[in-house]
Amino acid sequence: MAKFKIDGEKLNNKSLNRTIRLKKETYDKIVKLSVENGVSINKVINECIDYALSHM
Repeated sequence: MAKFKIDGEKLNNKSLNRTIRLKKETYDKIVKLSVENGVSINKVINECIDYALSHM
């Protein structure tokens, strides 16, 4: 399986707003990745989702 890597490019404007619920532990990990990589929380979540969907 390919290693997960966060792309530093900005997302395009073709996005939808949705509300999701995350476990606190998951949220904390996402925030940590966001800070370490200098990208938004939204970017990390989108990258995680894209990675998971392409490796199913």
